[in-house]
Amino acid sequence: MQRFVLSVLVENKAGVLSRVSGLFSRRGYNIDSLTVCETSNPDNSRMTIVVRGDEYILEQIQKQLAKLIEVITIEKCESESSCQRELALIKVQADGAKRSAIIEICEIFRAHIVDVGIESVVVEATGSEDKIASLIRLLEPYGILEYVKTGLTALDRGSKVLA
Repeated sequence: MQRFVLSVLVENKAGVLSRVSGLFSRRGYNIDSLTVCETSNPDNSRMTIVVRGDEYILEQIQKQLAKLIEVITIEKCESESSCQRELALIKVQADGAKRSAIIEICEIFRAHIVDVGIESVVVEATGSEDKIASLIRLLEPYGILEYVKTGLTALDRGSKVLA
């Protein structure tokens, strides 16, 4: 199964997210990742949807999305022609002895410590999915208490815009 990243411009109205996700569930397609944000035009939102399947499934998804009145544009983001990033917040056990090692790992990954507690730190990292996964693997021996990831977000390179 291939992984596809779709960038979908939709009207910024109540219920649009529900209709888009409902479309996927009704047809038995799973969404690996979904991020949504208002664009520079407050009337529109941009969805980045990551799905797995073959070319036929991708074609069906695009056709079904295009039928929704609120969908303005649908683009497939190719990894080589787009910037794709993910954000993670990772809470790690960090007593005094562990902190310096955790800080060194964060520096290697250009991650930032955004909160410090008596027995833990919260690390913020952005990057490719592989980079985030590698950081998590390196922090696991120190005791990850919990983490959250935003899911993939993508933007095409160059002057091409989703409109």
